Amino acid sequence: MCNEFQRHKLLKDAIEEFDRRGLPLFRWKDGLIPNMLDAQPAIRIRDSAFVVRGDREGLEGTMMTWAWPGPRGAPVFNFRSEGRDFSRSDRVLVLADGFIEHTSPAAAVKLKDRHLFTMAAEPWFWIAGIVRDGCFSLLTTAPGPDVAPYHDRQIVTLAPSEGMAWLNLSQPERAILRPSPAGSLQVRTLRKDGVEQPV
Repeated sequence: MCNEFQRHKLLKDAIEEFDRRGLPLFRWKDGLIPNMLDAQPAIRIRDSAFVVRGDREGLEGTMMTWAWPGPRGAPVFNFRSEGRDFSRSDRVLVLADGFIEHTSPAAAVKLKDRHLFTMAAEPWFWIAGIVRDGCFSLLTTAPGPDVAPYHDRQIVTLAPSEGMAWLNLSQPERAILRPSPAGSLQVRTLRKDGVEQPV
């Protein structure tokens, strides 16, 4: 499952882009601008990340911890979407420009292979999430054709123009929380058989 994603875009630039893309008016939660406005090239479980909620006034942004504690103490960082009703959930969008999946190496090495997925037609995207206990988890679904060779699940990725449908449920949930269509994600192998790959 996805246990790492990234955001290279500065939040100042992202927020300015929201308006150019016709997204609702943005504001910070309680008017508090966080200190973490710089890029986050590696966001891991229990790190803080930028999320937005939607309401009648527009988009509300805040920094929030990734993964709430599960009943046995393990962090819930991915949450299965199928067969669930999220209409009463605290829904958020998580800003990202890539996510990491791991596969087993062919060689007898300890380090798993690392693969970076980005959106083919966009410099950044949203990940659908929900909030519990003041923390968020990323929703997952069956893998699309781009992810299936690497993992049997994928996080729900949404193009910048598609995110509002998740916040206001303007479409049926099954139409939003779906595998990514073929060709919508690009993959680059970062590490293979223990060897870091050239950029």
